[in-house]
Amino acid sequence: MIDFETPMKRLASVSGYIGSAVLNYSGETLYLDENNTSVDIAYSASIFNDAFRMVSDSSLDVGFSDAAFLETRTADGHIFLMSSTAYKSTDNYNKLNIFAIFRDDGNVALAKMMMDRLANSFMDKLSKI
Repeated sequence: MIDFETPMKRLASVSGYIGSAVLNYSGETLYLDENNTSVDIAYSASIFNDAFRMVSDSSLDVGFSDAAFLETRTADGHIFLMSSTAYKSTDNYNKLNIFAIFRDDGNVALAKMMMDRLANSFMDKLSKI
């Protein structure tokens, strides 16, 4: 089994972090951190996962590859969903999605960088199982 707790705690240390989740392709929650918010992160992540799959299908329809990253910017925060699509596996059911919410005054650039590294790391570990 993949240890999500330790690497996701590094993401939680980034300035502006509110909460996060790791999902499988179908939107099931594999890891959840909603300690800093009253938001139902699992529900929100699942909704974003569905929207992300539709965006990815549209990307394929225009001849591009699967979508790898979705960012929603609001006046007071950022919501990210990053897929492991860009990494090794071509089987949808072996892909993981990382969902995270950050305040607008947070270190958004670092959060994106860390999420990219986490997705790559999780896929490396998943490929060895």
